[in-house]
Amino acid sequence: MSKNKKSYFDMQFITSSISTMLVLLLLGMVVFFMLTANNLSVYVRENIGITLVLSDDMKESSIIAFQKQLEKKNYIKKTTYISKAEALKEQTQAMGTDPVEFLGHNPFTASLELKLAADYATTDSIAWIEQELRRSNKYIMEVNYPQGLLDSVNRNIRKLSLFLLGLAGLLTLISFALINNTIRLTIYSKRFLIHTMKLVGASWSFIRRPFMARSFWIGIVASVFADALLMGLSYLTIQYEPDLIAVVTPYVMLTVMASVFVFGILITAFCTLISINKFLRMKASNLYYI
Repeated sequence: MSKNKKSYFDMQFITSSISTMLVLLLLGMVVFFMLTANNLSVYVRENIGITLVLSDDMKESSIIAFQKQLEKKNYIKKTTYISKAEALKEQTQAMGTDPVEFLGHNPFTASLELKLAADYATTDSIAWIEQELRRSNKYIMEVNYPQGLLDSVNRNIRKLSLFLLGLAGLLTLISFALINNTIRLTIYSKRFLIHTMKLVGASWSFIRRPFMARSFWIGIVASVFADALLMGLSYLTIQYEPDLIAVVTPYVMLTVMASVFVFGILITAFCTLISINKFLRMKASNLYYI
C-alpha cells in the first residue's frame, strides 16, 4: 500500500496537480463570469420600471383590482401601487417643500410601478405591452419607461455575451493545451519504462492502467482545490458586497464547481490516453529523438 501511495503521490504528482489546478481555476472563473453576467443582465432588466400614470377619475378600489389583474400576466414580475398621498409625500421629501401649501391641492396622480420579467424587457416587447395596457384600461394617462437606458442595457449585454463566449472558447483551447503538455511531460519521463513493459509482453491496457489511474487522481485533486479557491473567492466577494447574492447564487456556484470537477477529470484522462497511446505506438529507435 505504501508503495502505491509513493508512486501516485510523489513530487511529480504534486507539481502536475498544481499546474492543472491553476488552469482549472482560470477556466472556472470564465464559467463563473459567464453565469454571473447572465444573472446580472436578468437582475438589471427586471429592475427597469414602467410607470403607469392613472387618471384621477379612477377609484382606488378599481386601481387595486387592476393591479391584481396585472399581477396574473406572465410578463409582469412585480407591481407597486403608489397613491396620490404617497406620491405627494415622496415629492415633498425630495423637494423639501409641500406643493399643497402654494397650490392649494395635491397636483400628483396615482400610479402603478411595474417590473417586467427579464425576457420582456426589450423595446419591442414594451411597445406591445403598452398597447395592450392602454386597450385594457382607459384610465391610463401615460406610460413612462427609460427607453434610452433599456436600449443601452440590452446592447451592452449582447456585446458582453459575445465577448465572454469567445473568451470561454479561447481559454478552453488554451486549458486543453496546457493540461495536455503537463500530462505529456509526465508520461514522457516514463517512456523507457513503457517500452520495457512492452518488451516483457505487457498488454497495452495493462500499461495504460496505472497512468490512467494517476491522471484520474490528478484531475480529482486539482478540481477539488480549484473549486475550494473559487468558493473562497465568491464567499469573500459576497461578504464585501452582500447585494451580490442576487447575482452570485448557489446555482451559479454549484454549476461552476460541477463544471470544473467534470472538466478536470475528463481532460486529464483524455490527454493521458492520447499521450500514452503515442508512446505505445512509438518504435524504440524514436524514443531517443523526442
